[in-house]
Amino acid sequence: MYSGSLKKMTVSLGEKVNYTLVLNEPVDMNALIGSRLQFDWNGQIICTSCGKNTNKSFGDGFCYPCFASAPDAAECIIRPELCRAHLGEGRDPDWEEKHHNVPHIVYLAATDAVKVGVTRAAQVPTRWIDQGAAQAIILAETPNRYEAGMLEVALKDFFTDKTNWQRMLKNETDATIDLVDEKWRLHDELPSDLTTYFSEEDDVLSLKYPVEMYPEKVKSIGLDKTPSFNAVLKGIRGQYLMFEGGMVMNIRKHTGYTVQLTVAE
Repeated sequence: MYSGSLKKMTVSLGEKVNYTLVLNEPVDMNALIGSRLQFDWNGQIICTSCGKNTNKSFGDGFCYPCFASAPDAAECIIRPELCRAHLGEGRDPDWEEKHHNVPHIVYLAATDAVKVGVTRAAQVPTRWIDQGAAQAIILAETPNRYEAGMLEVALKDFFTDKTNWQRMLKNETDATIDLVDEKWRLHDELPSDLTTYFSEEDDVLSLKYPVEMYPEKVKSIGLDKTPSFNAVLKGIRGQYLMFEGGMVMNIRKHTGYTVQLTVAE
């Protein structure tokens, strides 16, 4: 039996993506595919910022006061074009300097469609894996989060910035997408001031996930409504555990929830 407060699974690259769920000890989730898992939530949620109990989780596991004040819950996390770190400003300028006034990547990722996104350079390819991308390419590298955000805003005229999680979990992939062609088509269409940071590297990373069988339909299951459940784990993609019958659980959405995990034979 494993127990502890949930947080997003750590990942590493291999022939397929390797997932580890860290509770009271690391849990090799790839090894549990095909096993029956029992999840039990005790009703406790622990804020990932201050460590206090909270009745409701906001963002990635924050209590409301931390959601309103913590630098890693600021609006520029979702909208990087609002970042002020390069000006020495923000909720916590020292934190912003370390995490946002550093090189960032603007990328294109593909599953059923092409998505544009922004992440710290140090988070490649983790960010792509967390989104369940089938493939991804670096489009540009900027000196800070703000510049990456401004480029992303311009690219939203061409591509979505949202992942269709249901299609991703059903593996509805468009094999005709050529990310290299998409990248350089954008280079030719955008104003020259927005192509300053374009990357000359055209390496496309293709990702394979540990999934036995993709479902035809998916149904999200949450611990708030179903605090205890057991089902056979059929695969993992993004930060989703995929169970028999098309049930899926978003681990990241349950950040801070204190659970027990039991593995049945």
